Amino acid sequence: MENLGSGKIFILGFQHLFAMFGATILVPLILGTSVQVTLVGVGVGTLLFHLIQKKKGRTWAMGVPIFLGSSFAFMAGIQAVIGDGAFHISYAMGGIVATGAFYLIVALLVKKFGVQKVMSYMPTVVTAPTVILIGTTLATHAISLSVSNLPLAIITLAAIIITSIYGKGLPKIIPILIGIGIGTAIAFFSNFIFDWNVHSSAQAGRLTGLDTNAVGIPGFFLPSFHIIAILIMFPFVFATIAEHIADLVILSRQSGNNYMKEPGMHRTLVGDGVATMFQGLIGSPAATTYSENVGLVTLTKTFDARPLIIAGGMATVLGFSPFFASLIYWIPDAVIGGASFILYGMIAAVGIRNLVDDKINLGNMKNCIIVGVMLILGIGLRFATGLPSIPIGDASIPIGRLGIAMAVVVGIILNIVLKDSEASKEGILNVSKDSIDGTNS
Repeated sequence: MENLGSGKIFILGFQHLFAMFGATILVPLILGTSVQVTLVGVGVGTLLFHLIQKKKGRTWAMGVPIFLGSSFAFMAGIQAVIGDGAFHISYAMGGIVATGAFYLIVALLVKKFGVQKVMSYMPTVVTAPTVILIGTTLATHAISLSVSNLPLAIITLAAIIITSIYGKGLPKIIPILIGIGIGTAIAFFSNFIFDWNVHSSAQAGRLTGLDTNAVGIPGFFLPSFHIIAILIMFPFVFATIAEHIADLVILSRQSGNNYMKEPGMHRTLVGDGVATMFQGLIGSPAATTYSENVGLVTLTKTFDARPLIIAGGMATVLGFSPFFASLIYWIPDAVIGGASFILYGMIAAVGIRNLVDDKINLGNMKNCIIVGVMLILGIGLRFATGLPSIPIGDASIPIGRLGIAMAVVVGIILNIVLKDSEASKEGILNVSKDSIDGTNS
């Protein structure tokens, strides 16, 4: 491993902060939650992850180079919980705490039975349609934000696309951040020169002025718990666990370090789960392993975990600055909407890519049935009108808000009961036996 000096570690950490920043702050901006709390959540969550996955005898540099940024999968769950005003957002946070606890259960099963055995119940043919559903059901939010100022949304979208395709070096790693910056700069320049109204009426009502306090306590709040909110949030954990495993596999292959064995996937899952529980406990949207940072690690070929730890510390410090957060709140809704086109589309595209990369044979009738039924059920229930509600305890829940949850359950059941064949036995990833040997250590 390269022997990095403290100066280079700090610079690399700052670069990782930028890599995760654009997408991470987008989640609280869309949800209308606190940017400060989110930054503290992802920062401390990342630090907890590295603390937990560190094994005795291994240096901090030898840890898994991962950053936990805001999860768009869980954002879809949060919006489903608070969608009609039946639940306060604190109940969504209670659901996040519960899903974090599920990580610990999966980690225990992985340690006892191994990755392949556990993941056979969550194969790609089930997890990939789940990811596709998350992206497609978020699509309406991208449209609703963009129509407040469509030209501005198009400018932002174009800037992100151009940077993603033609950018070199660092800009290519942070297209979302650059696109948001360009869109916001053009918006305020146009507002100053042409008196162009850059904020939607809803956003203008939320802006009460710039907080000039350099340091301040974020608006933490405790979670509340209700079985309905937990049921709504639960299926999204399958998508983030799949993402966790995928990133771990990528880093293992690129670095030559078998992270599945050392420190072990059961340890990294515990780290991710504890971080998720912490985020729910303080009122922060849940985080997930960030492919943006994984991409930056593989691009720079620097597999030292210390820059990621530095980035986590930086995010935590920024979370205690009301002035910094208030600047972010002034980003126009249309700019966020333009960026959402790419982010939500990429979520759906990742699900499709997983089907392709894992060579899921849709000519096999079992696979075709599972994918088709899941997509129709998830999308149909989410957007259909006039559906009844299901009574649960002292409350009831519209069936539409359980669309993805029901699709996941049905997909798992179909995968178990339908006749199997060699063409449909793919796991969550095409991970060779050698790459997971030693998971039980």
